[in-house]
Amino acid sequence: MIRSVIHFRVRYAETDRMKFAHHSRYLEWFECGRAEMMRELGYPYRQMEDDGVLLPLVEMGCRFKRAAHYDDLLRLETFLHQLPRARLRLDYRVYREEDNELLAEGFTVHAFINWEGRALKPPKKFMDIIRPYFGTPGESPAGAAEGGF
Repeated sequence: MIRSVIHFRVRYAETDRMKFAHHSRYLEWFECGRAEMMRELGYPYRQMEDDGVLLPLVEMGCRFKRAAHYDDLLRLETFLHQLPRARLRLDYRVYREEDNELLAEGFTVHAFINWEGRALKPPKKFMDIIRPYFGTPGESPAGAAEGGF
């Protein structure tokens, strides 16, 4: 498993009339978590695109448990639980940092395609980077003691 964490505050522009963070912002926050995970792995999404591989969103979901409000300090945890095959699934949890309350859980699923829109296998470079985090049967994966990142 790979875990990445980012912290950020809810901006006023991200709230609605009820003073809640608007539900549409969660997908944007998930994108920030995904991009930061790729950057931390040493293979930023921009580099993957330069290598001819795109990751369009093909499915997403989010379960809202509590509201986030303006100026709340949030913690977004992004997880890659399994090696991708044809698609990449990432899971997310959003917490309010002040009380560690779980506000939302979600996921995104991405296809690997080229610039012409043809499906690809996950790029070897990406797989070589993430494979050590998952190890082989009977072997402790790299980063297991630290819980990923």
